[in-house]
Amino acid sequence: MDALAVPTSRNKRWYLSLMVPNTKGPRFAWLDPSRLYCNSQALADCVKDLLSPFQSDTIDLVAGIDAMGFILGASVATTLGKGFLAIRKAGHLCIETQSQQYTDYSGREKTMEVRLDVLKPGVRVLIVDQWIETGGTMKAAIKLVEKLGAHVVGVAAVAIENTEGGKWIKDNYKHSHCIPEELQKQIDQQYLDSFKTFSS
Repeated sequence: MDALAVPTSRNKRWYLSLMVPNTKGPRFAWLDPSRLYCNSQALADCVKDLLSPFQSDTIDLVAGIDAMGFILGASVATTLGKGFLAIRKAGHLCIETQSQQYTDYSGREKTMEVRLDVLKPGVRVLIVDQWIETGGTMKAAIKLVEKLGAHVVGVAAVAIENTEGGKWIKDNYKHSHCIPEELQKQIDQQYLDSFKTFSS
């Protein structure tokens, strides 16, 4: 499907067909969901679907995880008319921060950090990332937000894989993702039938 095309009839979750497979090998994630952000209607529909479960929740702030969570998180924040807080990889903020170590989806040890002058008790935060695979990155972001006393309203991502970490997040926090039940098995097996028609 052309990245910028909008179908005349938009089926539910139609934008997922814009995602493309990894063509560079095992050092990279198994797919690239960010192609759907290039399509304004796809991005708008994705954000609308992610926010649907939170319509009755009070959200004061949206936090996005470095780096792809920035795009989706900022879009969510703009749609809600709320502010956006960047949860950064360590070493990029020139101010005092709180940090949290974690292991990412590739097994690498990393550290994330957040500024100290925004999160405080009573602030209700929706945390957004592009994808939750092992859950390590999102769990660290949750710990970071809660460490500063803020309340995690929920988490949102294009997909949450049913790994041990993904299941823990689903069991312990309100969450939303864009994957219909009939596609979840493909997501968990890290392959989509739509890849068959992909040509780079």
